[in-house]
Amino acid sequence: MTVFYWFMVVVMLATLLPSALYMGIYVFTGEDEALQRARKMWNFLRVFTLLGFNITLWGHVVVGFWQLVR
Repeated sequence: MTVFYWFMVVVMLATLLPSALYMGIYVFTGEDEALQRARKMWNFLRVFTLLGFNITLWGHVVVGFWQLVR
């Protein structure tokens, strides 16, 4: 699971940083395209965060169930 945790951290940072960058560009320039890109990246970040949470949670459930059955 450690590899999975690090992979999800990298994926989340890879979507958080561009989102913050585009939001900063929007704040300083006022371009609507930068705001749209920031929103898209933020939505991807939310999806990846929820995906990581669900896989972690259900992975622990499956391992716990497997240990009960064995």
